[in-house]
Amino acid sequence: MGKMLKKGVLFFTVLLVLLFLASIWISALAAGMADRVQGRNRPVAGITAEEGDTVDLLVVGDSESYTSVSTMDLWKQYGTASYVCGQGGQRIQEAYYMLKTAFRTQSPKVVMVETNMMFRDPGIFKNAQISLAEPLRYYLPVFRYHNLWKLLLDEPKEMTSDYKGFVIKEKITSCKGAEYMKETGEMQELPEFVRFYMRRIQDLCERNGAQLLMVSVPSPKNYNYKKINALRHYAKQNGIPYVDMNLKAEEIGMDWSKDSYDGGDHLNIHGAQKVTAYLGKYLKENYGLPDRRNDAAYSSWNTLAEKFDTEVKQKTGQ
Repeated sequence: MGKMLKKGVLFFTVLLVLLFLASIWISALAAGMADRVQGRNRPVAGITAEEGDTVDLLVVGDSESYTSVSTMDLWKQYGTASYVCGQGGQRIQEAYYMLKTAFRTQSPKVVMVETNMMFRDPGIFKNAQISLAEPLRYYLPVFRYHNLWKLLLDEPKEMTSDYKGFVIKEKITSCKGAEYMKETGEMQELPEFVRFYMRRIQDLCERNGAQLLMVSVPSPKNYNYKKINALRHYAKQNGIPYVDMNLKAEEIGMDWSKDSYDGGDHLNIHGAQKVTAYLGKYLKENYGLPDRRNDAAYSSWNTLAEKFDTEVKQKTGQ
């Protein structure tokens, strides 16, 4: 019995060592070919590939984040070095471990949480699965990038341009019934597991010297007054600054006949640039993020901004 136990312990020890070594190798590989990684792992590989301690604003959230916060417009207007680590349908657990990954190499001054994901509840079993899978992928990235070997064998494919996590959407689909913020005193309940992970995110930011900011971008299909009331209440309870742009849509200049690419769910480039202009002004007035435009270490950001301008002109004709 003792020999069997020793063999079992030895087997699992060797297995863990091999998984750990494989994880180190595959993480380096993913960072080296971050522009070819697709799907949910792309922002993980992307932020890992960024030069250390260069990002001042880090953004997490679902697809509302990477279609609304235009990193290159923040750069051109304010010299803000930002990176959007959003994922389609991002869950709060994914956001937490995304931030843990980013904090390994980055020291952002501000972490912005786009709040739409705070209402996403896939159910108890899916939540349990994600809560178990995400730490496993974090500590042993070989499980995250287990399909990466296919990229080594496949011919390089034409990829969608990714500007520090922001994706250009030029299509216009007007939104009908954009008068969606009808005042009420009711609140939509935030799931308890979301509260749990938000507390962990807040603690994580505090330990790493980053200020946490909650932001709700304009979205007629995703926001209503009940949700905004809940977010206001949560932010006040926990001492987190909160910016809601849905009630400021007119001030921002939103035009729902041309600022959405899918009928009021996500913003296109026109809407994103309006939101980013408002957000950039708010960040400058409240956080004083440094202007990096004349810093030689950020010359590649100026080059990327030029590429961004060219693509926007090509896609929009403006």
